Amino acid sequence: MDKSDLDQLRNAVELLEHPSLAARLANMIGKPVELFGRSLPAGASQAIATATTKSLEAAVKVALLTIRGGPQASSQMLHRALAVASGAAGGALGILSLPVELPVSTIIILRSILDIARSEGEDLADPEASLSCVEVFGLGGRTQADDAAEGGYFVVRGVFAGSVTEAARFIAERGIVEEGSPVLVRLIAQIGSRFGFVVSQKAAAQTIPMIGALGGAAINYAFIDHFQSVARGHFTVRRLERKYGKDVVFDAYQRLRQDLRPEK
Repeated sequence: MDKSDLDQLRNAVELLEHPSLAARLANMIGKPVELFGRSLPAGASQAIATATTKSLEAAVKVALLTIRGGPQASSQMLHRALAVASGAAGGALGILSLPVELPVSTIIILRSILDIARSEGEDLADPEASLSCVEVFGLGGRTQADDAAEGGYFVVRGVFAGSVTEAARFIAERGIVEEGSPVLVRLIAQIGSRFGFVVSQKAAAQTIPMIGALGGAAINYAFIDHFQSVARGHFTVRRLERKYGKDVVFDAYQRLRQDLRPEK
């Protein structure tokens, strides 16, 4: 692997091994976001689960309809501005706005992820590439257990690999599948379990009294910036895998990951 590509892989490792939305929100708010999670209103968990599923269903639909191939420059700033506007609109209502605001924000973020994928050479006419864009929502839901796992990013990616491959093969053979198709339901459920973890952190931050429109905008900025960073790392790795092969990239990634770990 040449030096330029190795440097890009090192940057991807930094993006993928420390993708904490909670840390971003804590820095912005001044307190650990987990503290607010303890005071989420009754019924919040079910509302978050429902909103998460509906958001991912909409994201999958957009991803599968995105069949225009070819690399393009990523319009990340435009998508951030749209996400901020969405957050500001919902900020005054706090968590009550989640069922309406989250699907809008998720589609905006998905559009941004699609742009990043194109800019890294992905052919979005390929169902596997399009579904890999939706996969980013799961990759961004890393837990402490994932961080401690020996494989890091590759372990989390491996959780979705079978479902992504199965759904992509099904779509390639039969065309765009209908809503409620078992292969997509399984994929959405797998990704949703991790995406919901991050949505809960976002919702917890929105329970802060008087956060209002300005705070809602700031939270959504952190939300989209988090997933854009994960997407950039993910599709950098995939681009290098196409160039060098998966085994070479995996070995180099693990060496770089070990180098970046703090000494005990």
